[in-house]
Amino acid sequence: MKIFQILFFVLILCGTSGAQSNSIQLLQRESLAAGRKAALPVDTSKRWKKGMLFNLNLAQSSLSNWSAGGDKFSLSVNSILNLFAKYTKGRNSWDNTFDLNLGYVNSTSLGSRKNDDRFDLVSKYGRSINKKTNFALLTNLRSSFFKGYTFNKPEPQLISNFLAPGYLLVSTGVDFRPNSNLSIFLSPVTARWVLVMDPVLSAKGSYGVDPGKRSNLETGSFATLNFLKDIAPNITYKAKLDLFSNYLNNPQNIDLFMTNLVSIKLAKFLSMSWAVDLIYDDDARVFGPDKASPGLQIRSMVGLGVQFKR
Repeated sequence: MKIFQILFFVLILCGTSGAQSNSIQLLQRESLAAGRKAALPVDTSKRWKKGMLFNLNLAQSSLSNWSAGGDKFSLSVNSILNLFAKYTKGRNSWDNTFDLNLGYVNSTSLGSRKNDDRFDLVSKYGRSINKKTNFALLTNLRSSFFKGYTFNKPEPQLISNFLAPGYLLVSTGVDFRPNSNLSIFLSPVTARWVLVMDPVLSAKGSYGVDPGKRSNLETGSFATLNFLKDIAPNITYKAKLDLFSNYLNNPQNIDLFMTNLVSIKLAKFLSMSWAVDLIYDDDARVFGPDKASPGLQIRSMVGLGVQFKR
């Protein structure tokens, strides 16, 4: 009887040690697997979101009080380029956008010439306060590339050039994003430099800059709204609205810059676009009977051409 008890005890001991050995081996394998997973590099490319929308069109443009110069009605070969790159990591975000409008205009007054152009570069760093709100630092540079003229006199008069005017803005504030399509940035304290780098326009004191000087610093409040959405499988709408109030000079006269672009994809590469721009600059006093008053500037352009989107 004792022999059977001893054998039974030995069998239990062996089974227990075998089970422990299997458990130890399983733990070792899981530990090695976890180590290998931890050693894998993190794919940081997923933190970037990039995109592009490009239209090359044969377009018909109409202008009203356009300070950059041009005919009221013209035909042009026009390109519209919208680029964006957005980076997100933890509570930090960095958004960059670049909008370029460049065209070759057939002017009824002067014949063919380069005229229709504008660029707008925005970079914004944000640190999240909650899921929909960031504290943000924003910089913005907006201007044109080529010379613009007005034709109200017998001889064309230079009215704009590269960085004449140019607008460089630095602002801190709150960025509210109720959804992935809309961003609203509000700032009570903003520095804006109005640049007039062309010597002819600088000597005239154009765009509120003292005659002979190349820049003027303005302090005020700033708000910008950005919207981008595919409103249908083949229709994209992009809008931007900037508002600036100069605390030290007529703060009630709010400068406005608004762009609207509707792009309709008709076929694989064929598209139609409609762009409407609105500008009010209280310092652009080149309108009215005396050519010394500000005015609402309007440009509408309808085009048909090719589109690339990614």
